[in-house]
Amino acid sequence: MHRLKTVAILLGVLSVLSLAPAYAQNQPAPSGLSEKKLDQAAAAIARVNSLHARYQQKLAETPPNEQNRVVEEAKTALEKAVTDQGLSINEYNTIVKTAQNDPALREKLLQRLQTQKE
Repeated sequence: MHRLKTVAILLGVLSVLSLAPAYAQNQPAPSGLSEKKLDQAAAAIARVNSLHARYQQKLAETPPNEQNRVVEEAKTALEKAVTDQGLSINEYNTIVKTAQNDPALREKLLQRLQTQKE
């Protein structure tokens, strides 16, 4: 039961980066995102997804008394993955949230992600 609770906490921390903060929800969607911002967002999304999988596995293998450390480590790594691409956490959140609701933007990001995998 404790392990399940900790996994849920980690997933909550990891999902923070993929959900826009409440104050950003009332802001208009970014229009005319530059190609550079789209490239940065796609690179950040790929890195965040990779880290998400890595930390889920790491958490599952970590003793309960060390799981909080792993959660904090994951949070730091995820934030760095975004900022290393030249985006603020708010920019990343806004782009991801917009892509969830804008099929055209989502398709542009998916195309970039596919190109990165090839």
